[in-house]
Amino acid sequence: MADPEERFAELLGRAAIDVWGDMPRDIQEALFETAMKGRETDREDLARLLHDRHPRTLHPAKPS
Repeated sequence: MADPEERFAELLGRAAIDVWGDMPRDIQEALFETAMKGRETDREDLARLLHDRHPRTLHPAKPS
């Protein structure tokens, strides 16, 4: 059986991906940067995955 912390981390990660487009941008940025600490080679792949799943995050809304 997997380590409970790893199992819950995976569950939270999947939940975050599912609701990514509904999160405020500052929360998205904080989660992304935290997830990418020490994983520079994964940045582009994760960004692409998130943008592909949540197209509205591709271009932030322009200020009125």
